[in-house]
Amino acid sequence: MQIPAFSIEKDYQMTLLIGSHTSTAGGCFRAVEIAAGLGMKTCQLFTKNANQWRGKPIGEADVARFQTAVRASGLVKIISHTSYLINLASPNPELWQKSVDALVDEWQRAEQFSLAGLVMHPGSATDGDEVAGLGRIQAGILKAYDLAEPKTSKLLLENTAGQGTALGWKIEQLATLIDGLNRPNYLGICLDSCHAHAAGYDLAKPDGVDTLVQKFADFQILDRIHAIHLNDSKKAAGSRVDRHEHLGQGTLTTDGIRRFINHPSFNSIPMYLETEKGSDPNGRDWDAVNMEFAIQLSMTDNI
Repeated sequence: MQIPAFSIEKDYQMTLLIGSHTSTAGGCFRAVEIAAGLGMKTCQLFTKNANQWRGKPIGEADVARFQTAVRASGLVKIISHTSYLINLASPNPELWQKSVDALVDEWQRAEQFSLAGLVMHPGSATDGDEVAGLGRIQAGILKAYDLAEPKTSKLLLENTAGQGTALGWKIEQLATLIDGLNRPNYLGICLDSCHAHAAGYDLAKPDGVDTLVQKFADFQILDRIHAIHLNDSKKAAGSRVDRHEHLGQGTLTTDGIRRFINHPSFNSIPMYLETEKGSDPNGRDWDAVNMEFAIQLSMTDNI
């Protein structure tokens, strides 16, 4: 496929809303500055260490510095991602309660920074009971919502690759969670392209993206997708193994990614890269390389 010539200065304003997960080393405001420095229009960040249950309290000075960085950057639809320790599907009462408390903390932190959303993996039913696991997730979300009292940040359930006993890899599971809570307006979905592909929705097939979109439409939750994690996959469709790859270098294929990015259902949804950091063989920042690749694909007309 011939990719058109591209210039960030000339063409970016006419293309998709894209950013990446950026580092908060030195403060949360740094994630915004890094994203802006790479020419991004949005970003995702951790508001605390992702491998700890609770983080250092956010002070007024932290919020002010973050808001100043956002105003200076022009970034929009900034979201955060919860700690990987949270597991609302756990059958262990102590871990479940700890997860609820951690979600409350994460949600309140997102609110302090006025973020658009908070992404969370639904959880793993380590007892193998899918129905009970989904019920525990619903109960945990309800309890956390009542305690956090969010006004700005939607909780975005991320589809998973389905490794082990992880829930949320089937679209019907996401629908069950949303419908079971009476479709609250504080709850949405973050669609991860790598996870969907690995879960068995083969996005490399010519009709793969259409099939995925139709599945969401069939369960009446297509309009609940408020964020997209744009990642290629190292592993094959249906592998149920979560391994992100740089765009165009994995099993989604360049054409699959092009169809995904350009699908009309995703036109207004912000996309966040979660690909490996560092530099490519030419010494260019990988985030910049992946972003420009995505933007170039978004400029092709046919899907």
